[in-house]
Amino acid sequence: MHYYDPMLRFNRLAILVTLTCALGVNAQNLAAENQAPHPHSSQLTGPLFYQLLMGELNARAGDAGAAYSLVLDAARKTESAQLFQRAVEIALQARSGPSALQAAQAWKQVLPDSKEANGFLFQILIGLNRIGDTLEPLKQELVSTPAVNRPKFIAAIPQYYVRTSDKKLAADTVEKALSKHLSDPTEASASWTTIARMRFDAGNLDGAIDATRKAQNADPAAKGPVLLSLYLMREQVPHAEALVLLHLERNSTPEIRMDYARTLLGAQRFAEAQAQLQIMTTAHPDFQDSWLIQGVLQAQEGNLEAAERSLQQYISLVQRRQNNQSESDKGLTQAYLSLSQIAEQRKQYEIADAWLNRIDSKDSVLSAQLRRAVLMAKQGQVNAALQLIHNQSEDSDSDARMKIATEVQILREEKQFAAAYSVLKSAIEQNPNDWDFVYDMAMVVEKMGNLAEMERLLRSIIASKPDYHHAYNALGYSLADRGHLLPEAKQLILKALEYAKADPFIMDSLGWVEFRSGNHEEAIRILQSAFNSKPDAEIAAHLGEVMWTMGKRQEAIEIWKQGNQINPKNDTLTDTLKRLGVKW
Repeated sequence: MHYYDPMLRFNRLAILVTLTCALGVNAQNLAAENQAPHPHSSQLTGPLFYQLLMGELNARAGDAGAAYSLVLDAARKTESAQLFQRAVEIALQARSGPSALQAAQAWKQVLPDSKEANGFLFQILIGLNRIGDTLEPLKQELVSTPAVNRPKFIAAIPQYYVRTSDKKLAADTVEKALSKHLSDPTEASASWTTIARMRFDAGNLDGAIDATRKAQNADPAAKGPVLLSLYLMREQVPHAEALVLLHLERNSTPEIRMDYARTLLGAQRFAEAQAQLQIMTTAHPDFQDSWLIQGVLQAQEGNLEAAERSLQQYISLVQRRQNNQSESDKGLTQAYLSLSQIAEQRKQYEIADAWLNRIDSKDSVLSAQLRRAVLMAKQGQVNAALQLIHNQSEDSDSDARMKIATEVQILREEKQFAAAYSVLKSAIEQNPNDWDFVYDMAMVVEKMGNLAEMERLLRSIIASKPDYHHAYNALGYSLADRGHLLPEAKQLILKALEYAKADPFIMDSLGWVEFRSGNHEEAIRILQSAFNSKPDAEIAAHLGEVMWTMGKRQEAIEIWKQGNQINPKNDTLTDTLKRLGVKW
């Protein structure tokens, strides 16, 4: 017995309404059962109506081939843009690129001025990796885009080609398409910027810089070229930084200068970043982020009074505005944590805890509690500190890792290396490929005097994760410090620098291996550069020892005093002064 399904009739009616609307039939008249038809001009005939119905039913039944043929044939007969688009969609849903292309080409042939047809054709050709064939559709897209919107479309072109396999062909194709737009003053800068990005993706670095320079010359105030220059700078493309500096000479744009400062920070060029931040806080004192980053840097350098002033200024500006609550919460959390650490360095533990109490962001509660545990440990409450860590809930793997890292930090600072080893051993058993934990384990066993195990662990990291530059640096430094396998030590450190160019701590290792190799002048040059970039107690210890060995005793003492102000408890500095019998 056939069961009547009212929903089936409803679904079929919906299909018919959709199709007939596309062909100009009044859907309301079609749905009304007892209403006399009104005269209406329509391309829909009885056979065509049936053909469309069968096409849609085949599509619903999963027979995409039959559905596609029926709908595409109807589109050709009626020259209907909606039916052509429907044919393309059926082919795409069936993952039949060639069929989608055939329908789009037929659509374009019948309606050559259709922007929709051209857009589908352009994107289908890219999807099929037929890059050379996209030239004419791309040209038409450019022409059909309103002039006021064209620069924005030009800037978006690289995204269309991001997954293409032949990047050079893509760059050449885009450059040909944009050739006529390079002479338009309103479009030249965007066009050259897009050409630069395409050339970079194709590996043509010199061409990318040349095009970026032309984009900048076409419109010195445009942000596109300088943002691309910053990107190229981060990718270590030669001459990119010069274009950034040229823009900053011509335009005092605080956002761009902040991006430049962040880029310098990412390159471990701390002193230069600090100089840019100083310009920001002087020229644009209401730009709040510059105060935050400057304060954090000043705190890391041991300039606690200046850091405190910068962070307080940041807090004042944020509380005055409170525009973006989530961003403000993140920034305030960082400011409160930094101020807490400043108080901690001064041994003002109650003040440090008071700053932590001001952190009320839900996402930052764990960070505050872990810092509180560190404070408790420094006041001799080690067991209570560890218990506080264990009591914190974990909402993610990241939370669990933060807890373990903090516990290990406390145990290492308290020289409870066996306990730290036990914590890390358990963590690694659960996550054997967590190379951060393996690296921490290597540092702990070194403190326990097991240098062979430290070397084994570091070499295992290098073998399994070749881009883990910390392992190269640590192993190279350890070998150099023992005067052992110095040529290999230097190669390991140079390998680390390939992944983290100009990192001051890796430069410190390189300076130390040069010192151990007897190259004192080169050692002092490298170590002085590292200390200038990142004033640090350990770098100061090494630089001072080289100076001391070279007979520059007073200079050495001055450097050691600076290091002692930064961190009087640094083991390397303390051991160096004790070993050399230095007192002041």
